[in-house]
Amino acid sequence: MKLLDKYILKKFLTTFVFVVLILVSVILVIDFTEKNDDFIKHNVAIGEIIFDYYLNLIPYYANMLSPITVFIATVFVTAKLASHTEIVAILGSGVSFRRLLVPYLIGSSIIAAVIFVLIGWVIPNANKESVAFQIKYTKSTFTYDSRNIHIKVAPETYVYMESYNVTAHVGYNFAIESIDKTNLKSKLTSNNVRWDPEKEKWHMDNYVLRTFNGEKETIHKGGALDTTLNLTPKDFESTYKLEQTMTLTELNRFIDEKKSRGADDLETYLIEKYERFSYPFAIIILTIIGVIVSARKARGGVGFQIALGFFLAFIFIIFVITSRSLAQVGDIPPSIAAWIPTIVFTGIGFILYRYVPR
Repeated sequence: MKLLDKYILKKFLTTFVFVVLILVSVILVIDFTEKNDDFIKHNVAIGEIIFDYYLNLIPYYANMLSPITVFIATVFVTAKLASHTEIVAILGSGVSFRRLLVPYLIGSSIIAAVIFVLIGWVIPNANKESVAFQIKYTKSTFTYDSRNIHIKVAPETYVYMESYNVTAHVGYNFAIESIDKTNLKSKLTSNNVRWDPEKEKWHMDNYVLRTFNGEKETIHKGGALDTTLNLTPKDFESTYKLEQTMTLTELNRFIDEKKSRGADDLETYLIEKYERFSYPFAIIILTIIGVIVSARKARGGVGFQIALGFFLAFIFIIFVITSRSLAQVGDIPPSIAAWIPTIVFTGIGFILYRYVPR
């Protein structure tokens, strides 16, 4: 690595860290202002607020703002170099514009690699604490209000509940059906089923078991019965930001389990999974665009270029939000939605590289 690369790389990374700290600090102050009434209402200890909530929230906001911060850092550093005629001198010495991009590519690749590790494993573990804090102190009490619940718990086994009480862990008008292709083999029903935390099993006090062999039906009535199912009370708990609290490994396992149950609400979790892979690439693309749009010396100073950086970064965020919404309603596949912002801005970067004078 040449001295020039080290010079630009140091400026780029230090500016990025500085911008992250500034923006995250502002957001934390705003967040505290919004939630202070809830903290006072629940008499939350200051240590719990700082260590359980805000320290775990910092990585989340730092990652969420990374497209904006990396773009602003790139534009600010490059525009400053251009305003001091340093880029003119660099290019005049025989260094090509492609070669000038090398330290930016190294810096953005470092940031992208760190972000991938953060969003894959570090941030989800931090979110476990911060989300639990929000559910406990700042969110309304959760109630499970779904009706006529159907869940596939095994390849040929299906569970039905008319309703479920999340506080008492009791399901009402319960049924387990064993179905071979289109043939009903057996059906076990009970007025209610209750979770036994000590045995970690579901308990019924009275049940009716109907078995079918062709046109022959056998009915058996019994008293108490414990049964083990691929189903626990956690499946009925709050899913508030659940996808953000799972590491990449946990998320893949969760998606596979939901698929095995025939669930049709996978979009949120699939989008989260694919975005964790597309986000690091977006960091690199936005860095390249930032260099292209700010490499020229502007007569009015760097203000316009920094404003342009903000504008393009927010456009990227809008693309992320829009594509995510379209995927959640089923208009486009999550695997495509997660990559749309990166693909669009890759095209923008290519056009700018070809046609913007430098």
